[in-house]
Amino acid sequence: MTTETSRPDAAADPELACPISPVVDIVFSRWTSPILWSLHAFGRQRFVELERRIENITPKVLTQRLRQLERDGLVVRTYHPEVPPRVEYEISELGRTLSPLFAQIAEWGAANLEHVERARRRYDDAGA
Repeated sequence: MTTETSRPDAAADPELACPISPVVDIVFSRWTSPILWSLHAFGRQRFVELERRIENITPKVLTQRLRQLERDGLVVRTYHPEVPPRVEYEISELGRTLSPLFAQIAEWGAANLEHVERARRRYDDAGA
């Protein structure tokens, strides 16, 4: 039984108020999900392949996100010292562990996005 005195102080540590917040920050930023999805679905890819598959992402943003994902251990960058040099990206083993999470989110979307759209229409119609 949790009492008010035994609960962690969420004001002192915001992660205690929402423990999934750090995960959401890592995995669900604007371009991270499409990058991880593409690498998972299509395997190892070069930069230009990712750029073509992920519509509307700029080269600068793709570079930044790939670097961050590599830093976070979710993507592996392989440099091939040939002429011309070749760089490939692939999802790491750690990144692959997100697969069930993405599958659940896709399943939720298939089951519920229509309900969300109806709720939005009702809300918008009520405000008009």
